[in-house]
Amino acid sequence: MTRTRAHVFVSGRVQGVYYRATTRETARERGVDGWVKNLDDGRVEAVFEGEEAAVEAMVEFCHEGSERAEVTDVDVTYRDPEGLDGFEVRW
Repeated sequence: MTRTRAHVFVSGRVQGVYYRATTRETARERGVDGWVKNLDDGRVEAVFEGEEAAVEAMVEFCHEGSERAEVTDVDVTYRDPEGLDGFEVRW
């Protein structure tokens, strides 16, 4: 199976609405490795690594995010995976 890496920037009302925690839970449920963090400019940045279908599902998840989020844009770039293990919230 093909592994891939997606580097994602999410814009909108995505901070203070459990976006990172929900992303971590969803990624772990889907067996996706990586991380998620808030940026100073109000966006959320995330990296997903795993099987292609699971990573694509996480990118799709980013368009909705947590229940209270209001996503206005998702910018994604694909690269070769770097071998991340586990999924964490970064500060």
